[in-house]
Amino acid sequence: MIRFVRKAEILPSPNIWYHPEAYEQENHAQDVDGDLWRILRTQCDWAGRDVVDVGCGDGFHLPLFAETARSVVGVEPHPPLVRRARGRTNGIVGIGVKQGPAQRLPLPSGSADLVHARTAYFFGPGCEPGLREADRVLRQGGTLAIVDLDVRHSPYGDWMRADLPDYDPAEVDRFFAEQGFRCVRVETRWGFENLAAAESALRIEFSPKVAAGAVREVLRRNGGLPAGPLTIPVGYRVLLREKPSGLVRLPRAVHFASAGPDSSISPRIP
Repeated sequence: MIRFVRKAEILPSPNIWYHPEAYEQENHAQDVDGDLWRILRTQCDWAGRDVVDVGCGDGFHLPLFAETARSVVGVEPHPPLVRRARGRTNGIVGIGVKQGPAQRLPLPSGSADLVHARTAYFFGPGCEPGLREADRVLRQGGTLAIVDLDVRHSPYGDWMRADLPDYDPAEVDRFFAEQGFRCVRVETRWGFENLAAAESALRIEFSPKVAAGAVREVLRRNGGLPAGPLTIPVGYRVLLREKPSGLVRLPRAVHFASAGPDSSISPRIP
């Protein structure tokens, strides 16, 4: 996860930056039923449109967008991941990968219909430069879609809060509401072939103590059988904000929608 702060433009993402092979396994395990993709397509279908994936990592999601998009550009600040993303997408028509930070996207203004960012704005306050830059790149009527893990959802959210005791989910919710986002909370499943694969993912996401407890909890939830497939329920927030297509600026949103695909608040571009 990339957090924007005053003193550091980009902080390392401790999972994929240092453990790209383990993170590749985790990517394959996430959202095995496709619930996130279903919600995204319902809320901001990108078929025949231009997509930008901010913080694209090693490009795992770029081919999925490219199946129906007119064009897809992945933007990633970490050079080794940029190289991996280019290698993954080499030869796929319509995909490009550029190096750059979210607060200075190397793209022209008004060049995208969808700007997608997954687990890149988790901390909320401090990411305003990235949000403004996403608005610059979006065309009128385009959508900024942020997919973040939901710390209110057990058990994965419990493990996250154990490692982030100062994280205030209510404050983050308020931040995104004030920035004009509506929220759809999505329950998904992560699926692993065996315990070793689950352990690999949990140990790059959490501190050793929390990861050990998470492994025990996963075993308990799966009947204590380490040899077969294992699943973990994981909740996400899909945060969406449309860039107005007219000249009227809508009023500041005052309520944060917390559940259901029909939950919404009025968008506001800061």
